[in-house]
Amino acid sequence: MKTLRAFVLSALLCSFSVRAQNGLTGHPEWIIKPAVDQTFIMVHRANLAHLVQGYPTALELNVAKPTLGNKLWQVENNLPYLGLTFLYMDFKNSKELGHAYSIAPYIEIPLRQEEKISRLYLRLCWGLTFLDKPFDVQSNHKNVAIGSGPNAFVQFKWFWQIPLGKQLRFEPGFTFMHCSNGRMENPNLGLNMMGLSAALHIQIPGRSKPVVDKVDSSTRAKSRWEVMSFAALGLNQRSMGGEHYGTFVYSAALQRNIRNTHKFSFGTDLFLDANYALDYQNQFGAMPTGLDQWRISLRAGYSYNVGRLSFPIEIGYYVFQKTNPDAMLVSRIGFRYYCANGLVAHFGLRTHFAVAYNFEFGLGYRIFIHAR
Repeated sequence: MKTLRAFVLSALLCSFSVRAQNGLTGHPEWIIKPAVDQTFIMVHRANLAHLVQGYPTALELNVAKPTLGNKLWQVENNLPYLGLTFLYMDFKNSKELGHAYSIAPYIEIPLRQEEKISRLYLRLCWGLTFLDKPFDVQSNHKNVAIGSGPNAFVQFKWFWQIPLGKQLRFEPGFTFMHCSNGRMENPNLGLNMMGLSAALHIQIPGRSKPVVDKVDSSTRAKSRWEVMSFAALGLNQRSMGGEHYGTFVYSAALQRNIRNTHKFSFGTDLFLDANYALDYQNQFGAMPTGLDQWRISLRAGYSYNVGRLSFPIEIGYYVFQKTNPDAMLVSRIGFRYYCANGLVAHFGLRTHFAVAYNFEFGLGYRIFIHAR
């Protein structure tokens, strides 16, 4: 639970860091946006099928503000919206899955500069959710999806804005949501929902918008190429009610910056996991030593950048491991904060074929190549 509290703190600090750099308080307008999401549960493991008894419905209340355009990252991202969502989810299985209550900061980014009906928006959202029916060995042993009440919450949305009036817009689209505790409490197969979304975008006008006469470009990438490395720690639980074990990763990658808003990367991850050592012992009859303790993957990645904040999606393949308790493919989603002096704050969720393995909390550093 200490790791989960650390996740919540990192999400809040991430939210505050965005607010500090965005000129948000300078824009007089507010956005109120009620929304409904009609979804289905993605059954990525056969033993989840019995939990699906209907189509989950989510109700959202979103509060947001437009960015002012006084920061380079705002201009590059076509003046996105920053907000906070309050979400209620009915899983349509009140006995075993119950309901979820979520709160999370988000950013909504127009993916085209021109303001047209065909203009697509992307929402990136990280936060916290509480499930009222987690696994319990006595009262709810059939819920093999989630083993804790507090969990991480991730949401992606793709939607369009259709004008209905001067201050009113209709937003149809698609949504994906994920709930997981990062294997800090077993079971933790996680819940993945995908479906349709509809929202009413209600604009509350304020006083006249301030004139932007200068754009802060301090978040501009210092070089096209950079080397980034980080080290991170985490925890996971081997079995239900069992002991928690430590995890460690050292990562190094070559990154390419594209228009400040995009990063592509190729690198390697070196994992040292106490759980993996026990899997090795079960297969070979002795604890691993030397290089045999490590799992090594080669990975490729893409990140969407919002100023100093970056949202990476990375997938790797284990090129070295002496036993295979999980899968050959390993992936990561998360966020990173890039400081101007090269320091990097890292938070990630490591998964094996859509099943969470651990949260990562770490620090890193960037070396700029051929700085501008």
